[in-house]
Amino acid sequence: MSALEPDTLPVETIKDGDLTLAVFIRASTQRDRTEFVTAPDQSMQVGFVVYGADGEIPRHFHRPVERALTGTAEVLVVQKGAAEVSIYSRAKERVATRRVSQGDTMVLVAGGHGFRMSEDTVFLEIKQGPYVGADEKVFF
Repeated sequence: MSALEPDTLPVETIKDGDLTLAVFIRASTQRDRTEFVTAPDQSMQVGFVVYGADGEIPRHFHRPVERALTGTAEVLVVQKGAAEVSIYSRAKERVATRRVSQGDTMVLVAGGHGFRMSEDTVFLEIKQGPYVGADEKVFF
């Protein structure tokens, strides 16, 4: 752990033992090379992909790959506002609480989470589909 306070780390991974629960990426985070912040075996891959001014991504498509997923990983980007986010273990115990604000990104991988808004807040949410309905959530 750095001498920085947890809410100011550029990228912070919250774990419960060996299990990654969440990754927080602050709006100020900059990278000068391609680097992923999630592990290669996680169901949601999030990272920085960096190209120079003359860089190019050749046109392409992705072949259909069958994947077996358990659970729902989410990426939330704070587009406006601020909130306090609590991260919980699979045993429903709070592991960490962090404040997020405009431009911050959260990768919610496992365990539970809850939010308390301190301002009017808008999240851009990205998660795996298809949507199976509200019955997939367990409130505690």
